Amino acid sequence: MKSSEELRRQLRQIDHKGYKAYKILEGEYEFGAYRLCIDHVQGDPFATPSRVRIVYKNQKNIPDELFREKHRKTAIEDTLLRRLHRSIGSVVKGQRRGSGKSGMVTTCRAGQEILERSAMHITSTVAEARIEVGFPAFGRTIAAGELETLLFDVLPEVAESTFRAKPQLLEELKKAAYLADDQRFIRQELPRLGLAAFVADGAILPRESGISQKKMKGAVPFESPESLAVTLQLPHGGMLRGMGIRRGITVIAGGGFHGKSTLLKALERGVYNHIAGDGREYVITDETAFKLRAEEGRSIHEENISMFINHLPTKADTADFTTENASGSTSQAANTVEALAAGSTVLLIDEDTSATNFMVRDGRMAQLVSDEKEPITPFIRKIRSLYQDLGVSTILVAGSSGDYLSVADTVLQMDCYRVCDVTEKAHALAQELKEEKADAARWLRKPVRKKEIEKIRVHGWDSLSIDKSEIDLRYLEQVVDESQTAALGYIIQYILTRTADGRKTPDALAEEIAKKLDAEGILSITPKNYSAGPSAMVRKQEILACLCRYRLL
Repeated sequence: MKSSEELRRQLRQIDHKGYKAYKILEGEYEFGAYRLCIDHVQGDPFATPSRVRIVYKNQKNIPDELFREKHRKTAIEDTLLRRLHRSIGSVVKGQRRGSGKSGMVTTCRAGQEILERSAMHITSTVAEARIEVGFPAFGRTIAAGELETLLFDVLPEVAESTFRAKPQLLEELKKAAYLADDQRFIRQELPRLGLAAFVADGAILPRESGISQKKMKGAVPFESPESLAVTLQLPHGGMLRGMGIRRGITVIAGGGFHGKSTLLKALERGVYNHIAGDGREYVITDETAFKLRAEEGRSIHEENISMFINHLPTKADTADFTTENASGSTSQAANTVEALAAGSTVLLIDEDTSATNFMVRDGRMAQLVSDEKEPITPFIRKIRSLYQDLGVSTILVAGSSGDYLSVADTVLQMDCYRVCDVTEKAHALAQELKEEKADAARWLRKPVRKKEIEKIRVHGWDSLSIDKSEIDLRYLEQVVDESQTAALGYIIQYILTRTADGRKTPDALAEEIAKKLDAEGILSITPKNYSAGPSAMVRKQEILACLCRYRLL
Protein backbone atom coordinates (compact mmCIF):
# COMPACT_ATOMS: atom_id res chain seq x y z
CA MET A 1 0.00 0.00 0.00
CA LYS A 2 1.24 3.49 -0.87
CA SER A 3 1.26 6.54 1.38
CA SER A 4 -0.90 9.60 0.87
CA GLU A 5 2.24 11.59 0.10
CA GLU A 6 3.04 9.26 -2.78
CA LEU A 7 -0.41 9.97 -4.15
CA ARG A 8 0.26 13.70 -3.85
CA ARG A 9 3.57 13.33 -5.72
CA GLN A 10 1.93 11.30 -8.48
CA LEU A 11 -0.74 13.94 -8.87
CA ARG A 12 1.78 16.72 -9.31
CA GLN A 13 3.77 14.68 -11.83
CA ILE A 14 0.77 14.22 -14.15
CA ASP A 15 -0.62 17.75 -13.85
CA HIS A 16 -1.59 19.21 -17.28
CA LYS A 17 -1.06 15.86 -19.02
CA GLY A 18 -3.67 14.05 -21.09
CA TYR A 19 -6.63 12.69 -19.11
CA LYS A 20 -5.67 9.02 -19.47
CA ALA A 21 -2.58 9.65 -17.31
CA TYR A 22 -4.96 9.57 -14.34
CA LYS A 23 -4.96 5.76 -14.71
CA ILE A 24 -1.65 5.51 -12.81
CA LEU A 25 -3.50 6.59 -9.63
CA GLU A 26 -5.42 3.32 -9.34
CA GLY A 27 -4.43 1.60 -6.10
CA GLU A 28 -4.66 1.97 -2.31
CA TYR A 29 -3.29 4.83 -0.18
CA GLU A 30 -2.90 5.22 3.58
CA PHE A 31 -4.55 8.35 5.02
CA GLY A 32 -4.20 7.62 8.72
CA ALA A 33 -7.80 7.25 9.93
CA TYR A 34 -8.78 5.58 6.68
CA ARG A 35 -7.51 3.93 3.53
CA LEU A 36 -8.35 5.51 0.17
CA CYS A 37 -8.87 2.99 -2.64
CA ILE A 38 -9.07 4.23 -6.22
CA ASP A 39 -10.61 1.19 -7.89
CA HIS A 40 -11.37 2.55 -11.35
CA VAL A 41 -10.51 5.78 -13.15
CA GLN A 42 -12.93 7.09 -15.77
CA GLY A 43 -11.72 7.28 -19.36
CA ASP A 44 -12.47 10.98 -19.84
CA PRO A 45 -14.10 13.83 -17.85
CA PHE A 46 -17.49 13.23 -19.51
CA ALA A 47 -17.62 9.50 -18.66
CA THR A 48 -19.15 7.85 -15.60
CA PRO A 49 -17.25 9.16 -12.54
CA SER A 50 -14.32 7.23 -11.08
CA ARG A 51 -15.00 4.53 -8.45
CA VAL A 52 -13.44 5.27 -5.06
CA ARG A 53 -13.68 3.62 -1.64
CA ILE A 54 -13.10 5.12 1.79
CA VAL A 55 -12.13 2.28 4.14
CA TYR A 56 -12.45 3.86 7.58
CA LYS A 57 -10.77 2.08 10.49
CA ASN A 58 -13.54 1.24 12.94
CA GLN A 59 -11.33 0.92 16.04
CA LYS A 60 -14.47 0.30 18.14
CA ASN A 61 -16.02 3.62 17.06
CA ILE A 62 -19.14 1.56 16.40
CA PRO A 63 -19.64 -1.24 18.95
CA ASP A 64 -19.88 -4.76 17.52
CA GLU A 65 -23.18 -5.48 19.27
CA LEU A 66 -24.90 -2.85 17.12
CA PHE A 67 -24.31 -4.83 13.92
CA ARG A 68 -23.52 -8.41 14.97
CA GLU A 69 -26.89 -9.71 13.71
CA LYS A 70 -27.75 -9.42 10.03
CA HIS A 71 -30.92 -7.32 10.42
CA ARG A 72 -29.05 -4.83 12.62
CA LYS A 73 -26.09 -4.72 10.25
CA THR A 74 -28.34 -3.74 7.34
CA ALA A 75 -29.93 -1.00 9.47
CA ILE A 76 -26.55 0.35 10.65
CA GLU A 77 -25.13 0.38 7.11
CA ASP A 78 -28.27 2.15 5.89
CA THR A 79 -27.92 4.81 8.60
CA LEU A 80 -24.22 5.36 7.79
CA LEU A 81 -25.00 5.63 4.08
CA ARG A 82 -27.59 8.33 4.76
CA ARG A 83 -25.02 10.18 6.90
CA LEU A 84 -22.48 9.86 4.08
CA HIS A 85 -24.97 11.31 1.61
CA ARG A 86 -25.68 14.26 3.93
CA SER A 87 -21.95 14.81 4.54
CA ILE A 88 -21.21 14.93 0.82
CA GLY A 89 -24.05 17.40 0.31
CA SER A 90 -22.86 19.73 3.08
CA VAL A 91 -19.13 19.58 2.20
CA VAL A 92 -19.17 19.45 -1.61
CA LYS A 93 -22.28 21.61 -2.10
CA GLY A 94 -22.59 20.63 -5.75
CA GLN A 95 -19.41 22.44 -6.80
CA ARG A 96 -17.91 21.52 -10.18
CA ARG A 97 -14.18 21.81 -10.86
CA GLY A 98 -13.73 21.78 -14.62
CA SER A 99 -15.23 20.05 -17.67
CA GLY A 100 -17.90 17.38 -17.75
CA LYS A 101 -18.27 15.60 -14.43
CA SER A 102 -15.14 17.21 -12.96
CA GLY A 103 -15.44 17.68 -9.21
CA MET A 104 -18.62 15.64 -8.91
CA VAL A 105 -18.79 13.60 -5.68
CA THR A 106 -21.78 11.29 -5.18
CA THR A 107 -22.87 8.09 -3.55
CA CYS A 108 -25.92 5.86 -3.68
CA ARG A 109 -29.08 7.73 -2.69
CA ALA A 110 -31.27 5.77 -0.27
CA GLY A 111 -35.06 5.92 -0.41
CA GLN A 112 -37.58 5.19 2.35
CA GLU A 113 -36.78 1.48 2.41
CA ILE A 114 -33.90 -0.04 4.39
CA LEU A 115 -31.92 -2.27 2.02
CA GLU A 116 -28.52 -3.91 2.06
CA ARG A 117 -26.51 -1.83 -0.42
CA SER A 118 -23.08 -2.21 -1.96
CA ALA A 119 -22.34 1.46 -1.21
CA MET A 120 -21.77 0.81 2.51
CA HIS A 121 -20.25 -2.20 4.27
CA ILE A 122 -19.24 -2.51 7.92
CA THR A 123 -17.21 -5.10 9.82
CA SER A 124 -15.67 -5.15 13.29
CA THR A 125 -12.51 -3.55 11.88
CA VAL A 126 -13.61 -1.20 9.07
CA ALA A 127 -16.51 0.75 7.64
CA GLU A 128 -16.23 0.83 3.86
CA ALA A 129 -18.00 3.46 1.74
CA ARG A 130 -18.18 3.43 -2.06
CA ILE A 131 -18.40 6.80 -3.73
CA GLU A 132 -18.12 8.21 -7.23
CA VAL A 133 -15.69 11.07 -7.90
CA GLY A 134 -15.40 13.01 -11.13
CA PHE A 135 -11.65 13.44 -11.63
CA PRO A 136 -11.22 17.09 -12.72
CA ALA A 137 -9.95 18.32 -16.06
CA PHE A 138 -10.09 21.44 -18.19
CA GLY A 139 -11.07 20.11 -21.56
CA ARG A 140 -9.25 16.78 -21.50
CA THR A 141 -6.19 18.13 -19.66
CA ILE A 142 -5.65 16.92 -16.10
CA ALA A 143 -6.41 19.46 -13.36
CA ALA A 144 -4.32 17.80 -10.64
CA GLY A 145 -4.63 20.69 -8.20
CA GLU A 146 -8.41 20.39 -8.21
CA LEU A 147 -8.25 16.64 -7.60
CA GLU A 148 -5.70 17.18 -4.84
CA THR A 149 -8.20 19.43 -3.07
CA LEU A 150 -10.90 16.79 -3.44
CA LEU A 151 -8.74 13.92 -2.18
CA PHE A 152 -6.84 15.72 0.57
CA ASP A 153 -9.37 18.27 1.86
CA VAL A 154 -12.91 17.31 0.84
CA LEU A 155 -12.89 13.52 1.30
CA PRO A 156 -11.16 13.60 4.74
CA GLU A 157 -13.86 15.99 5.94
CA VAL A 158 -16.58 13.77 4.50
CA ALA A 159 -15.05 10.69 6.17
CA GLU A 160 -14.73 12.36 9.56
CA SER A 161 -18.27 13.77 9.60
CA THR A 162 -19.68 10.38 8.54
CA PHE A 163 -17.75 7.92 10.69
CA ARG A 164 -16.14 9.73 13.63
CA ALA A 165 -17.73 8.38 16.83
CA LYS A 166 -19.74 11.06 18.62
CA PRO A 167 -22.64 10.72 21.09
CA GLN A 168 -25.02 11.89 18.38
CA LEU A 169 -23.82 9.24 15.90
CA LEU A 170 -23.96 6.42 18.45
CA GLU A 171 -27.47 7.43 19.50
CA GLU A 172 -28.59 7.51 15.86
CA LEU A 173 -27.14 4.05 15.26
CA LYS A 174 -28.66 2.65 18.44
CA LYS A 175 -32.13 3.87 17.45
CA ALA A 176 -31.71 2.28 14.01
CA ALA A 177 -30.66 -1.05 15.57
CA TYR A 178 -33.59 -1.01 18.02
CA LEU A 179 -36.08 -0.25 15.25
CA ALA A 180 -34.63 -3.14 13.23
CA ASP A 181 -35.10 -5.42 16.27
CA ASP A 182 -38.75 -4.40 16.55
CA GLN A 183 -39.39 -4.86 12.84
CA ARG A 184 -37.78 -8.30 12.84
CA PHE A 185 -39.83 -9.28 15.88
CA ILE A 186 -43.10 -8.41 14.10
CA ARG A 187 -41.96 -10.24 10.97
CA GLN A 188 -41.18 -13.35 13.04
CA GLU A 189 -44.55 -13.12 14.82
CA LEU A 190 -46.56 -13.21 11.57
CA PRO A 191 -46.43 -17.02 11.05
CA ARG A 192 -46.97 -17.74 14.75
CA LEU A 193 -50.14 -15.62 14.71
CA GLY A 194 -51.30 -16.95 11.34
CA LEU A 195 -50.97 -13.53 9.71
CA ALA A 196 -50.00 -12.47 6.19
CA ALA A 197 -49.39 -8.86 7.24
CA PHE A 198 -49.59 -6.38 10.12
CA VAL A 199 -50.47 -2.66 9.92
CA ALA A 200 -49.87 -0.65 13.10
CA ASP A 201 -52.33 1.86 14.50
CA GLY A 202 -51.08 5.36 13.77
CA ALA A 203 -49.36 4.35 10.54
CA ILE A 204 -49.49 6.96 7.77
CA LEU A 205 -50.15 5.10 4.52
CA PRO A 206 -50.84 7.87 1.93
CA ARG A 207 -47.78 9.26 0.20
CA GLU A 208 -46.94 12.87 -0.61
CA SER A 209 -47.51 12.44 -4.36
CA GLY A 210 -47.31 9.93 -7.18
CA ILE A 211 -43.58 10.62 -7.55
CA SER A 212 -42.67 10.85 -3.86
CA GLN A 213 -42.57 8.14 -1.22
CA LYS A 214 -42.55 10.64 1.67
CA LYS A 215 -45.61 10.54 3.91
CA MET A 216 -48.52 12.87 3.19
CA LYS A 217 -48.97 15.68 5.70
CA GLY A 218 -52.38 15.77 7.34
CA ALA A 219 -53.21 12.19 6.27
CA VAL A 220 -55.66 10.08 8.30
CA PRO A 221 -53.70 7.80 10.68
CA PHE A 222 -54.51 4.11 10.34
CA GLU A 223 -56.66 2.45 13.01
CA SER A 224 -57.50 -1.24 13.16
CA PRO A 225 -61.08 -2.45 13.49
CA GLU A 226 -61.52 -4.14 16.86
CA SER A 227 -62.33 -7.54 15.28
CA LEU A 228 -58.88 -7.71 13.62
CA ALA A 229 -56.83 -5.95 16.30
CA VAL A 230 -53.57 -7.57 17.43
CA THR A 231 -51.40 -6.22 20.25
CA LEU A 232 -47.68 -6.97 20.32
CA GLN A 233 -45.06 -6.36 23.01
CA LEU A 234 -42.03 -5.11 21.06
CA PRO A 235 -38.48 -5.67 22.34
CA HIS A 236 -37.82 -1.92 22.51
CA GLY A 237 -40.95 -0.03 21.40
CA GLY A 238 -43.38 -1.21 24.07
CA MET A 239 -46.96 -2.24 23.33
CA LEU A 240 -48.06 -1.87 19.72
CA ARG A 241 -51.64 -2.35 18.52
CA GLY A 242 -52.56 -2.82 14.89
CA MET A 243 -54.51 -4.78 12.31
CA GLY A 244 -53.51 -8.37 11.64
CA ILE A 245 -54.44 -9.54 8.12
CA ARG A 246 -55.03 -13.25 8.55
CA ARG A 247 -53.73 -15.85 6.16
CA GLY A 248 -56.30 -17.02 3.64
CA ILE A 249 -58.26 -14.78 1.27
CA THR A 250 -58.69 -11.12 2.11
CA VAL A 251 -60.71 -8.75 -0.08
CA ILE A 252 -60.30 -4.98 0.30
CA ALA A 253 -63.40 -3.18 -0.99
CA GLY A 254 -64.65 0.41 -0.96
CA GLY A 255 -65.44 3.34 -3.18
CA GLY A 256 -62.98 5.04 -5.49
CA PHE A 257 -60.34 7.28 -3.82
CA HIS A 258 -61.15 5.90 -0.35
CA GLY A 259 -57.75 4.24 0.19
CA LYS A 260 -58.00 0.65 -1.11
CA SER A 261 -54.96 0.84 -3.40
CA THR A 262 -53.11 2.96 -0.83
CA LEU A 263 -53.42 0.14 1.70
CA LEU A 264 -52.31 -2.44 -0.89
CA LYS A 265 -49.34 -0.25 -1.89
CA ALA A 266 -48.25 -0.09 1.74
CA LEU A 267 -48.55 -3.87 2.02
CA GLU A 268 -46.52 -4.52 -1.15
CA ARG A 269 -43.68 -2.34 0.18
CA GLY A 270 -44.05 -3.93 3.62
CA VAL A 271 -41.77 -6.74 2.43
CA TYR A 272 -39.01 -4.21 3.21
CA ASN A 273 -38.30 -2.41 6.48
CA HIS A 274 -38.77 1.38 6.45
CA ILE A 275 -36.86 4.18 8.14
CA ALA A 276 -38.10 5.94 11.28
CA GLY A 277 -40.54 8.73 10.46
CA ASP A 278 -41.69 7.17 7.18
CA GLY A 279 -45.14 6.36 8.59
CA ARG A 280 -44.88 2.71 7.48
CA GLU A 281 -42.20 1.59 9.95
CA TYR A 282 -44.63 -0.95 11.38
CA VAL A 283 -46.36 -2.04 8.19
CA ILE A 284 -44.90 -5.52 7.94
CA THR A 285 -45.83 -8.03 5.21
CA ASP A 286 -44.77 -11.64 4.72
CA GLU A 287 -41.37 -11.24 3.07
CA THR A 288 -42.30 -13.54 0.17
CA ALA A 289 -45.39 -11.50 -0.82
CA PHE A 290 -45.53 -10.70 -4.54
CA LYS A 291 -47.62 -8.12 -6.40
CA LEU A 292 -49.36 -9.59 -9.45
CA ARG A 293 -50.73 -7.70 -12.43
CA ALA A 294 -51.38 -7.97 -16.13
CA GLU A 295 -48.38 -7.16 -18.32
CA GLU A 296 -49.34 -7.10 -21.97
CA GLY A 297 -46.45 -7.57 -24.39
CA ARG A 298 -44.03 -9.38 -22.06
CA SER A 299 -42.18 -12.47 -23.24
CA ILE A 300 -42.81 -15.92 -21.77
CA HIS A 301 -40.41 -18.86 -22.21
CA GLU A 302 -41.61 -22.45 -21.85
CA GLU A 303 -43.81 -21.99 -18.78
CA ASN A 304 -46.65 -24.18 -17.56
CA ILE A 305 -49.67 -21.86 -17.37
CA SER A 306 -52.19 -24.68 -17.88
CA MET A 307 -53.59 -24.07 -14.40
CA PHE A 308 -55.26 -20.98 -15.89
CA ILE A 309 -55.05 -21.26 -19.71
CA ASN A 310 -56.02 -24.32 -21.78
CA HIS A 311 -57.19 -25.53 -25.23
CA LEU A 312 -56.21 -22.35 -27.10
CA PRO A 313 -57.64 -22.04 -30.64
CA THR A 314 -54.05 -21.87 -31.92
CA LYS A 315 -53.40 -25.34 -30.39
CA ALA A 316 -50.41 -23.91 -28.48
CA ASP A 317 -49.29 -26.14 -25.62
CA THR A 318 -50.03 -24.15 -22.43
CA ALA A 319 -48.13 -26.70 -20.33
CA ASP A 320 -45.03 -25.54 -22.22
CA PHE A 321 -46.06 -22.05 -23.30
CA THR A 322 -43.87 -19.56 -25.16
CA THR A 323 -44.69 -16.17 -26.64
CA GLU A 324 -42.89 -12.91 -27.36
CA ASN A 325 -46.05 -10.85 -26.95
CA ALA A 326 -48.28 -12.07 -24.13
CA SER A 327 -51.87 -10.93 -23.72
CA GLY A 328 -53.15 -9.49 -20.45
CA SER A 329 -54.52 -12.85 -19.28
CA THR A 330 -51.54 -14.99 -20.34
CA SER A 331 -49.10 -12.49 -18.82
CA GLN A 332 -50.93 -12.50 -15.50
CA ALA A 333 -51.07 -16.30 -15.56
CA ALA A 334 -47.30 -16.38 -16.15
CA ASN A 335 -46.69 -13.82 -13.40
CA THR A 336 -48.72 -15.98 -11.03
CA VAL A 337 -46.89 -19.24 -11.71
CA GLU A 338 -43.53 -17.43 -11.51
CA ALA A 339 -44.49 -16.10 -8.07
CA LEU A 340 -45.42 -19.61 -6.97
CA ALA A 341 -42.16 -20.99 -8.40
CA ALA A 342 -40.25 -18.35 -6.43
CA GLY A 343 -41.84 -19.54 -3.19
CA SER A 344 -44.30 -16.70 -2.62
CA THR A 345 -46.93 -17.57 -0.02
CA VAL A 346 -48.86 -14.28 -0.32
CA LEU A 347 -50.20 -12.84 -3.59
CA LEU A 348 -51.16 -9.15 -3.78
CA ILE A 349 -53.60 -8.14 -6.51
CA ASP A 350 -55.32 -4.90 -7.49
CA GLU A 351 -58.36 -5.35 -9.71
CA ASP A 352 -57.51 -2.09 -11.51
CA THR A 353 -54.24 -3.48 -12.90
CA SER A 354 -55.47 -6.99 -13.65
CA ALA A 355 -56.87 -8.59 -16.79
CA THR A 356 -60.62 -8.81 -16.21
CA ASN A 357 -61.00 -12.12 -18.04
CA PHE A 358 -58.20 -13.61 -15.92
CA MET A 359 -59.83 -12.53 -12.65
CA VAL A 360 -63.54 -13.36 -13.08
CA ARG A 361 -66.09 -14.78 -15.48
CA ASP A 362 -69.56 -13.30 -15.36
CA GLY A 363 -72.34 -15.85 -14.85
CA ARG A 364 -74.35 -14.72 -17.86
CA MET A 365 -71.26 -14.80 -20.04
CA ALA A 366 -70.57 -18.34 -18.80
CA GLN A 367 -74.06 -19.31 -19.96
CA LEU A 368 -73.46 -17.77 -23.37
CA VAL A 369 -69.93 -19.18 -23.84
CA SER A 370 -69.52 -22.66 -22.35
CA ASP A 371 -66.41 -23.75 -20.46
CA GLU A 372 -65.40 -25.94 -23.41
CA LYS A 373 -65.14 -22.81 -25.59
CA GLU A 374 -63.40 -20.64 -23.02
CA PRO A 375 -59.60 -21.24 -22.67
CA ILE A 376 -59.27 -19.19 -19.45
CA THR A 377 -59.97 -20.63 -16.02
CA PRO A 378 -60.38 -17.43 -13.99
CA PHE A 379 -58.33 -16.83 -10.86
CA ILE A 380 -61.48 -16.85 -8.73
CA ARG A 381 -61.88 -20.58 -9.41
CA LYS A 382 -58.38 -21.29 -8.12
CA ILE A 383 -58.05 -18.85 -5.25
CA ARG A 384 -59.44 -21.11 -2.51
CA SER A 385 -57.49 -24.12 -3.74
CA LEU A 386 -54.28 -22.08 -3.85
CA TYR A 387 -54.68 -21.54 -0.12
CA GLN A 388 -56.00 -24.96 0.90
CA ASP A 389 -53.70 -27.05 -1.34
CA LEU A 390 -50.56 -24.90 -1.62
CA GLY A 391 -50.79 -22.61 1.44
CA VAL A 392 -50.79 -19.46 -0.72
CA SER A 393 -52.82 -16.53 0.63
CA THR A 394 -54.29 -13.73 -1.48
CA ILE A 395 -54.92 -10.08 -0.60
CA LEU A 396 -57.10 -8.55 -3.30
CA VAL A 397 -58.40 -5.03 -3.94
CA ALA A 398 -61.85 -5.24 -5.56
CA GLY A 399 -63.70 -2.08 -6.51
CA SER A 400 -66.36 -3.31 -8.90
CA SER A 401 -66.58 -7.11 -8.92
CA GLY A 402 -68.53 -8.63 -6.04
CA ASP A 403 -67.80 -12.23 -7.07
CA TYR A 404 -64.79 -12.48 -4.75
CA LEU A 405 -66.94 -11.79 -1.69
CA SER A 406 -68.17 -15.39 -1.82
CA VAL A 407 -64.67 -16.86 -1.51
CA ALA A 408 -63.18 -14.33 0.93
CA ASP A 409 -62.28 -15.23 4.51
CA THR A 410 -62.02 -11.56 5.44
CA VAL A 411 -63.59 -8.53 3.75
CA LEU A 412 -62.34 -5.04 4.59
CA GLN A 413 -64.05 -1.84 3.50
CA MET A 414 -62.07 1.38 3.14
CA ASP A 415 -64.14 4.46 3.94
CA CYS A 416 -62.30 7.81 3.79
CA TYR A 417 -59.02 5.99 4.58
CA ARG A 418 -60.62 4.28 7.60
CA VAL A 419 -60.91 0.50 7.55
CA CYS A 420 -63.97 -1.48 8.63
CA ASP A 421 -64.38 -5.26 8.93
CA VAL A 422 -67.50 -6.06 6.84
CA THR A 423 -66.92 -9.81 6.51
CA GLU A 424 -70.29 -10.89 7.90
CA LYS A 425 -72.22 -8.44 5.73
CA ALA A 426 -70.26 -9.48 2.62
CA HIS A 427 -70.83 -13.19 3.26
CA ALA A 428 -74.55 -12.59 3.59
CA LEU A 429 -74.55 -11.03 0.11
CA ALA A 430 -72.28 -13.56 -1.58
CA GLN A 431 -73.00 -16.74 -3.52
CA GLU A 432 -70.77 -19.79 -3.71
CA LEU A 433 -68.59 -20.28 -6.82
CA LYS A 434 -67.17 -23.43 -8.33
CA GLU A 435 -63.65 -24.20 -7.11
CA GLU A 436 -60.98 -26.13 -9.00
CA LYS A 437 -57.90 -27.76 -7.56
CA ALA A 438 -54.55 -26.01 -7.91
CA ASP A 439 -51.79 -28.48 -8.70
CA ALA A 440 -48.24 -27.88 -7.48
CA ALA A 441 -46.70 -28.63 -10.89
CA ARG A 442 -43.31 -27.72 -12.31
CA TRP A 443 -44.21 -24.33 -13.76
CA LEU A 444 -40.96 -23.22 -15.42
CA ARG A 445 -39.59 -25.71 -17.90
CA LYS A 446 -36.97 -23.96 -20.04
CA PRO A 447 -33.37 -24.73 -19.00
CA VAL A 448 -31.06 -21.71 -19.17
CA ARG A 449 -27.90 -21.84 -21.29
CA LYS A 450 -24.62 -20.12 -20.53
CA LYS A 451 -24.17 -16.84 -22.40
CA GLU A 452 -21.45 -14.19 -22.54
CA ILE A 453 -22.55 -10.71 -21.49
CA GLU A 454 -20.51 -7.64 -22.40
CA LYS A 455 -22.43 -4.67 -21.03
CA ILE A 456 -25.16 -3.83 -18.54
CA ARG A 457 -26.96 -0.50 -18.56
CA VAL A 458 -29.58 0.76 -16.10
CA HIS A 459 -32.24 3.16 -17.33
CA GLY A 460 -33.82 4.41 -14.10
CA TRP A 461 -35.46 1.99 -11.67
CA ASP A 462 -37.78 0.40 -14.22
CA SER A 463 -35.55 -0.78 -17.06
CA LEU A 464 -32.17 -2.30 -17.75
CA SER A 465 -30.45 -3.64 -20.82
CA ILE A 466 -28.22 -6.69 -21.17
CA ASP A 467 -26.03 -5.89 -24.16
CA LYS A 468 -28.68 -4.77 -26.69
CA SER A 469 -31.67 -6.56 -25.14
CA GLU A 470 -33.87 -4.44 -22.88
CA ILE A 471 -35.65 -5.90 -19.85
CA ASP A 472 -38.80 -3.97 -18.94
CA LEU A 473 -39.30 -3.89 -15.16
CA ARG A 474 -42.10 -1.29 -15.03
CA TYR A 475 -44.59 -3.83 -13.76
CA LEU A 476 -42.38 -5.29 -11.04
CA GLU A 477 -43.81 -2.88 -8.51
CA GLN A 478 -41.71 -4.14 -5.61
CA VAL A 479 -38.51 -3.01 -7.30
CA VAL A 480 -38.38 0.31 -5.45
CA ASP A 481 -34.85 1.57 -6.04
CA GLU A 482 -32.52 2.13 -9.01
CA SER A 483 -29.79 0.28 -7.11
CA GLN A 484 -32.00 -2.82 -7.06
CA THR A 485 -32.29 -2.57 -10.85
CA ALA A 486 -28.48 -2.44 -11.09
CA ALA A 487 -28.26 -5.48 -8.80
CA LEU A 488 -30.66 -7.39 -11.06
CA GLY A 489 -28.40 -6.59 -14.02
CA TYR A 490 -25.32 -7.89 -12.20
CA ILE A 491 -27.25 -10.98 -11.05
CA ILE A 492 -28.49 -11.81 -14.56
CA GLN A 493 -24.93 -11.40 -15.82
CA TYR A 494 -23.62 -13.64 -13.01
CA ILE A 495 -26.23 -16.31 -13.71
CA LEU A 496 -25.76 -16.35 -17.48
CA THR A 497 -21.96 -16.30 -17.43
CA ARG A 498 -21.25 -18.47 -14.37
CA THR A 499 -24.08 -20.68 -13.09
CA ALA A 500 -26.30 -21.42 -16.13
CA ASP A 501 -25.40 -24.80 -17.62
CA GLY A 502 -28.20 -25.67 -20.05
CA ARG A 503 -29.84 -27.94 -17.45
CA LYS A 504 -30.97 -25.70 -14.59
CA THR A 505 -34.35 -23.94 -14.91
CA PRO A 506 -34.85 -20.25 -14.05
CA ASP A 507 -36.40 -21.01 -10.64
CA ALA A 508 -33.45 -23.27 -9.71
CA LEU A 509 -30.96 -20.57 -10.74
CA ALA A 510 -32.90 -17.89 -8.82
CA GLU A 511 -32.91 -20.12 -5.72
CA GLU A 512 -29.17 -20.70 -6.05
CA ILE A 513 -28.28 -17.01 -6.37
CA ALA A 514 -30.70 -16.04 -3.57
CA LYS A 515 -28.87 -18.43 -1.22
CA LYS A 516 -25.54 -16.91 -2.29
CA LEU A 517 -26.82 -13.40 -1.55
CA ASP A 518 -28.16 -14.47 1.83
CA ALA A 519 -24.84 -16.08 2.78
CA GLU A 520 -22.35 -13.65 1.21
CA GLY A 521 -24.25 -10.36 0.79
CA ILE A 522 -24.86 -8.02 -2.12
CA LEU A 523 -21.14 -7.34 -2.64
CA SER A 524 -20.65 -10.95 -3.75
CA ILE A 525 -22.27 -10.19 -7.12
CA THR A 526 -21.26 -6.51 -7.47
CA PRO A 527 -18.34 -5.94 -9.86
CA LYS A 528 -15.39 -3.89 -8.65
CA ASN A 529 -16.14 -1.37 -11.38
CA TYR A 530 -19.88 -1.29 -10.77
CA SER A 531 -20.46 0.32 -14.16
CA ALA A 532 -24.26 0.16 -13.99
CA GLY A 533 -24.24 1.86 -10.59
CA PRO A 534 -24.23 0.76 -6.93
CA SER A 535 -26.39 -2.24 -6.06
CA ALA A 536 -29.00 -3.01 -3.39
CA MET A 537 -30.44 -6.29 -2.14
CA VAL A 538 -33.24 -7.93 -4.11
CA ARG A 539 -35.45 -10.93 -3.31
CA LYS A 540 -35.65 -14.26 -5.09
CA GLN A 541 -39.06 -13.17 -6.41
CA GLU A 542 -37.61 -10.21 -8.35
CA ILE A 543 -34.59 -12.22 -9.52
CA LEU A 544 -36.81 -14.88 -11.07
CA ALA A 545 -39.21 -12.30 -12.52
CA CYS A 546 -36.34 -10.38 -14.15
CA LEU A 547 -34.72 -13.54 -15.52
CA CYS A 548 -38.05 -14.67 -17.03
CA ARG A 549 -38.45 -11.29 -18.77
CA TYR A 550 -35.09 -11.54 -20.55
CA ARG A 551 -36.10 -12.15 -24.15
CA LEU A 552 -32.87 -13.90 -25.15
CA LEU A 553 -33.23 -16.56 -22.48
